Amino acid sequence: MASMHVHHAGDCHPGENPAHGFLSTALVATLVLVAAEFLGGYFGHSIALVSDAVHNLSDVPAILISWIAARWAERPADAERTFGYRRAGVLAAFTNSILLLLVALALFWEAFERFRHPVAVHEQWMIALSLFALLINGGITLGLVRGRKDLNLRALLVHNFGDALSNIGILAGALVIRWSGALWLDPALGLVIAIFVLWSTIGILRESTHILLEGRPREMRLPEVARTILEVPGVQEVHDIHIWTLGMGHHALSCHLRIPDMHMEESEKILAQVCARLANTFGIQHTTVQFERAGLPESGYYMPEPFRTTKS
Repeated sequence: MASMHVHHAGDCHPGENPAHGFLSTALVATLVLVAAEFLGGYFGHSIALVSDAVHNLSDVPAILISWIAARWAERPADAERTFGYRRAGVLAAFTNSILLLLVALALFWEAFERFRHPVAVHEQWMIALSLFALLINGGITLGLVRGRKDLNLRALLVHNFGDALSNIGILAGALVIRWSGALWLDPALGLVIAIFVLWSTIGILRESTHILLEGRPREMRLPEVARTILEVPGVQEVHDIHIWTLGMGHHALSCHLRIPDMHMEESEKILAQVCARLANTFGIQHTTVQFERAGLPESGYYMPEPFRTTKS
């Protein structure tokens, strides 16, 4: 008879995540910045500062979503979500990327409008508040660099890095406008920033969508994984392989293995070797294996096609 062994190798229990503490500080700092830019735009009659305030205001839901995701990622698995909440960060990255796309389109629209209707600005307000904004957005960006491997925090990192570039652009534009009066520089810088935000966001959207659709981790190749499994003595064939990502850095695998008829004690040794090799070579921490007795008639195989050992 075919025997089934289900093994969870090295399940990860997330510990305390310092990210949500930093995100709380970032949220407060962003709200202060938005208020300052709105006031500066009002008193300085600067459409540029009001637009940048709206741009930074779009960070607030992004930070809130990331903060919630960081909190949820700490929650253990339960009867409803047996894999836990590690995907919360990926879902947040997907949502943030949609927001970023909307912001990029809004920046394109605003830039074209300013080409058509140039706006006279008060450079002193632009210079002072762009420096203040650069201090806040630059500080948030540097604080997020350590967590850039987390897709959720990487989305927020891109968001704030784009804001910091926007502040630099406003500062440079204000100085050049003061010296030359070239108002077209403001919308030109806006287009450059919008292109950067759009390019960065598409990568995050593609990666988060790939994970949510149970895509294979991009750094792994099925033939290499199958070859590693077939190197374990006693494994004659592996098929019905599925590899997916539970959350950033946490991968899972399920497969069917054909082995000779043997006692359960011997098959458990094979199972232990398979799980150890997958964990050490590919970082796969959650492995489910179903054994099938060699010699049974072959039935329909699921994608992908089976891999067989070349050993005699």
